[in-house]
Amino acid sequence: MRVENQTRVTEFLLLGFKDLQSLRIPVFCLFLGICMMTLTGNLLIIVLVSTSHKLHSPMYFFLSHLSTTDILITTNIVPNMLHGILGEGATISFNVCITQFYFFAVSVTTECLLLTVMSYDRYLAICHPLRYTSIMKIRLQYHLVFWSWFLGFTISLIITTQLGMLQFCGTNVIDHVFCDFSPLLELSCTDTSFLKLEQVFLSVPVTFFSFIFIIVTYVSIFLTILRIPSTSGRQKAFSTCSSHLTVVSLFYGTLITIYQVPSRGHSVNLNKVLSLLYIVVTPLFNPIIYSLRSQEIRAAFGKLVIKTGLEA
Repeated sequence: MRVENQTRVTEFLLLGFKDLQSLRIPVFCLFLGICMMTLTGNLLIIVLVSTSHKLHSPMYFFLSHLSTTDILITTNIVPNMLHGILGEGATISFNVCITQFYFFAVSVTTECLLLTVMSYDRYLAICHPLRYTSIMKIRLQYHLVFWSWFLGFTISLIITTQLGMLQFCGTNVIDHVFCDFSPLLELSCTDTSFLKLEQVFLSVPVTFFSFIFIIVTYVSIFLTILRIPSTSGRQKAFSTCSSHLTVVSLFYGTLITIYQVPSRGHSVNLNKVLSLLYIVVTPLFNPIIYSLRSQEIRAAFGKLVIKTGLEA
């Protein structure tokens, strides 16, 4: 039997946005600015939640961990993407590529679970306000955050380990902005059917059931709000969950479009743009949405500015 001489791929070429031409520098500056604002905004939320006593509540505790996932995905993908914009593509080693996918999967999985936890927190606060303090104790908060991160790291590790065991031979060109799951499978010269089934089996409970849980909790929240007799009471109750609902809509809207809608109906460039919505736009909007809608965060930021000015 004839055996073909195939060279194992040890590095990949991420094409990114190779057709930018004269727009290369402006696009680089745009994404660099967004990256800096994203890191600044999310780091600011973490600092404010850690230092301000008025933000020592379950909602802001979960928000600080949500900001951590946004920082993780930004620092994991954007620097290499910026390098690719300037250099008409970026070369990335096999191990670094697999590692990039792993931390991307961790951030996505953990953010799904944290958004679910935050919806449960809002459900308790609005639908069961008298029992909220007794249920959402600090021990439960730590348990919910721990399991969100633990499942994020564990589920991602299972998929990434199988992905790293695939054989890659032939072309090493990835026409994408980062090492995502589907582009890597397309380059593999081994059978990937088991890995596709495994990915569906592990991702469906995280994305689909989390999304269903959030919908159910918000239906209950809206029904409870409608039963509040005063208009001011309804507005106050809705304002406590409107920020989270906006973030959920943006996050799941992008995620479902990219990974749940069949990719055959998408062009390569459209997939890249949709990916940018998740890895660039969503991490930027999360701190902006919460900062604009939260009086507590704005007040804590004002005190931090005044304190910093006095110390200077």
